[in-house]
Formats: sequence, structure tokens, C-alpha cells
Amino acid sequence: MPNSKQSSSGSHASRENPVTSAFRPVYAAFWGVALVSFVINILMLTGPVFMLQVYDRVLASGSIPTLVAIGALAIVLYAFYGLLEGVRSRLLARLGQRVDARLSGIVYRISNVLPVRLGRKAAKLRPVQDLDTVRQFLSGPGPAAIFDIPWLPLYLGIVFLFHPILGFVGLGGALVIVVLIALNEFMSRTPAQEAASHAGRRSSDVEIGQRNSEVVTAMGMQDALTSRWETQNGDYLETQRRAADRAGLFGTAIKTIRFILQSAILGVGAWLAIKQEITPGVMIASSIMTSRALSPIEQAVSQWRGFVACRQSLRRLREVLSVAETEADKMDLPLPTKKISVEQVFCGPFGETVPFVQGVSLDLEAGEGLGVIGPSGSGKSTFARALVGALAPLKGVIRYDGAELGQWPSAKRGEFIGYLPQDLQLFDGTIADNIARFRTNASSDLIIEAAQLADVHDLIVGLPEGYNTVIGRSGRMLSAGQRQRIALARALYGNPFLVVLDEPNSNLDAEGDGALSGAIKAMRDRGSIVVVVAHRPSAIATVDKILCLKDGKMAGFGPKDEVLKQVVQPVPNTRTSVGARG
Repeated sequence: MPNSKQSSSGSHASRENPVTSAFRPVYAAFWGVALVSFVINILMLTGPVFMLQVYDRVLASGSIPTLVAIGALAIVLYAFYGLLEGVRSRLLARLGQRVDARLSGIVYRISNVLPVRLGRKAAKLRPVQDLDTVRQFLSGPGPAAIFDIPWLPLYLGIVFLFHPILGFVGLGGALVIVVLIALNEFMSRTPAQEAASHAGRRSSDVEIGQRNSEVVTAMGMQDALTSRWETQNGDYLETQRRAADRAGLFGTAIKTIRFILQSAILGVGAWLAIKQEITPGVMIASSIMTSRALSPIEQAVSQWRGFVACRQSLRRLREVLSVAETEADKMDLPLPTKKISVEQVFCGPFGETVPFVQGVSLDLEAGEGLGVIGPSGSGKSTFARALVGALAPLKGVIRYDGAELGQWPSAKRGEFIGYLPQDLQLFDGTIADNIARFRTNASSDLIIEAAQLADVHDLIVGLPEGYNTVIGRSGRMLSAGQRQRIALARALYGNPFLVVLDEPNSNLDAEGDGALSGAIKAMRDRGSIVVVVAHRPSAIATVDKILCLKDGKMAGFGPKDEVLKQVVQPVPNTRTSVGARG
């Protein structure tokens, strides 16, 4: 790796993780929730104290006014308790939403670039869903139970004050429950992780099926895919069932222990009352207080799966967001206008052990056009992705007017790079939004200019709603050629300095081919560098240089006519393809 890459990774390592940054401002609010929880737990003593007064004072004295007085006081305290419970729930809901709001933008941004950064590993990651899991747990009853658990010693301490034997009985039950919780954590961890993994794979299969619905329908793949889905869904349900069984086993065991303990306190209390060491009121109050002490533990166990899922989601978010770029300290460099230099570049998808492109070096000046040809699998599309920054070079460097692409913020790169990928995708939205790359301050003149360059303006205005026509899964369906021409207009929007077109005429007719050649010539005349990856000769008709790749290496580079004579050998009675031989 070049030193620049190493220093970049070092700065990433030293930077505070975005998850930590998102939680830092809400720590004070968590202290507020802890304070409210303290008052709530003090107010929960109302029930035991009320029962103690009823049994030991009201029944002993037969005083109705005393009963009315302590009953009214209990109602007021319970009302205050209910108010604080509502406040705590609202606080937790807003804390979850605040964390979500602070992370949602960067999570969405990183989820869009994960396939570029991590390659095949990205298929298993769902950062947005992980953030949803964190928010749902923070906004639910789980944190409230966790905030209540630290007050268990308070209740047990009061029971000890009532009588040491009652305290030891309660403490013994609490220790048994703590052991069960530890076993639950140990035995449920693996099933929970397996269930999460199967859930991610399941969601991925659904997305792939929807994205390829035409292929599935046309080629009769539905039964085979459904069979595969049922097998994978069976595995998912099995892991879910195993995780639920483990959690249910320990949840039931803890609830049973709590019931036994509550009855044990009553039994021991009755024995002590018979011996006249405590009063009947103390017996009832001790039973209620012990039950209340262990109730948060039972609630926490019932929320254990949510807690584990939240913890795993936070861990994945920390790992994923650790590769997020920081652009706060990047200088606002001028946009490139002169040349692009490729210096001994090796590149390939993340995770591949052998680079797809090896040792490519070339220089392109403003206004030049480069055609990239070669057999299938020779690395043409990989080289195109490296030029636009969709792949980081494994070795070597690509410079724009002397600076590496990473020195510009990502938003700035869009001002001088236009890209038409081989597997083109348009987004749900209007045609104008798609051409303008969804910029909120997009100029109508620039949108129309790009559409005219791509020779798609007449087609667009011929639609009922023109540039405001909604396209995508929820809008108007377009043909493959129409989508390609709109995507070409998107690549040309804003007159970028570098335009990279990967198989730009794969879905075009003769008229579209002519429009493409005209667009390439117009962009070159404006000073843009145009790189065209092509198999069909018409796509490189208006370029002046050719790069031929074979097995990822340069088989030729230079003026178009000279390179074509070297790498393309005409075959009698056969139409020659520029990419058929290398």
C-alpha cells in the first residue's frame, strides 16, 4: 500500500467512532432517566408501606379516618408514580429517536458505498436495519428495566431491616436468578447470532428476487427460487425457534423462581409472625417488596433478545462506520481541468486476492477521448470504476491535475465526474431528479442541456408530464434504451471534466448510436476527457486513443488507428468486434 493510504487508515483509526459521537450528547439525558428511575423506585415503596400500615395500624386500631388518610396519600403517590413512568417512557422514546437522527445520515451514506468498500462482505450487512434495532430497543421497555435493576439492593436491604432471615431468603432467590441470567447470556448468544445472520440472508434473497422479477418470470425460475427460499426460511425459523426456546426457558425459570420466592417469603414470614418476631403487616410488606425487587430482573430477561440484538447491531454499526470517510478537514481544491494521470495502478474488488487490473499507466489531456477494449473479463469495467473512484487502487495512484481523488469531498467529485455504469440503475423519482442526480438546487437549464446532449430531450417532453414524469418501481416503466439515454444525460449533467461510459450503447439503436457519438464529440470539444468502455466499434468512433486490456494488463495503448492495427485482426466474412480479441 502507498504511504498515503496508510496515513489515511491511521487517521480513520484515531478518529472517534460515529456511534460514540452520536451517544455522547445523550449521556446527560440518560442520567436524567436514571434520576427519574430513582424517584419511581422510591414511589414503588408505596404499596408495601400501605399494606404495612393497613395490617399493623388500621386493623389493630379499627380507625376508619386513618384508613382514609393513608389511602388518599397512597393514591396521590401512585398518581405521581404514573406521571413519572409516562415521563420516563417519553424520554426513552425521544432518546432513541435522537440517536437515530444523529446516525441516520451517515448510516444511509455508508450503506450506499458498502459494496464498493467491502465487496462481497457487504451482502451480509444491513446498517439501516441495525440502526432501527437500536432505536426500537432504546425506545422500548428494556432500558427502563435495566435502570430499575440497580435498586434491587434497596428493596432487599429494607427486607433485611424487617428481619435478617427474610433478607437472606430474598438474597438467596436473587442470587439464583443472577446465575440463571448469566447462563441465559452464555447459552443464548450463539443462537441469537445465527438467527440474525439467517435474517439478513433472508432479506437479501427477497431484494434480489424483486430486482430480477422479469428474469424470474420469463425463464420459469419461480419454483426453483421458491424451493430455495423455503429451505432457507426453514433454517431461519429453526434458528429463531432455538433462540426463542433458550430465552423462553430461562424466562420461565426466572418467573417460577420469583413466584416460589414470593411464597417462601410469605411462609417464612408467617412462621416468624407466629413466633411473634414480626407483625403480619411486615410479612405482607416483605412479600410485596421482594417481588418488586425481582420484577425488573424478570422484565429484563423478557427483553433479553432485544437487548442482545441491540448489542450486536451496535457492534456491527461500530465496525461498519469505522470505515466511513471524514470530510470535515478536506480543503476545497479547485476542480481539475487539465489532465488525468494513471500511474502503475493495480485494482480489483475488495477482498479479491489477485488484482483484476495490473500495472496500467497512461496520461490523458483535456479534450482527449479514450476507448477501452479487450476480451470479456479483461478488467475493462474494473479500470473504469477505478477511474471514477468506485474502487480504490490496491497499488499505484490516479491523479487529477496532480491530486488524488480522495482529496476532494464526495459531493465535489460529482461536479467533475460523470459515470454511466454497465449495470445502470435509475432511482425512484422524476426524470429531472435523476438527470440532476437529486440535487436540490439543480439548474433547469443544465438538466435540459444534458438531456439535449444525450438526445433524449424530445423523448422526455413527449411524455405526459415531461421532465416531472416519475420513473422507477413506483412510476412509469421505460425501455432499456430509454433508461440508458436518461442515464447518459445524468452522466453528462453539469459538463463534468471526466466522463466514463461503460458499454454506453449496449441498448441503443442506430439513432441512439449516432446521438452517443455526437455527445462524446461535444463533450470533448468542451474540454472534457471521455473514456468509453466498448465492444461495439461505433462506440469508439469519436475517440482518439485506445487502451487494450488482456488478462488485466496493457496489451496496447496509443493513437486509435495504431493500436487497432495491432490488436484487432480481421476475420474473413465476419463482422469484427473491437473487444473480441486482445
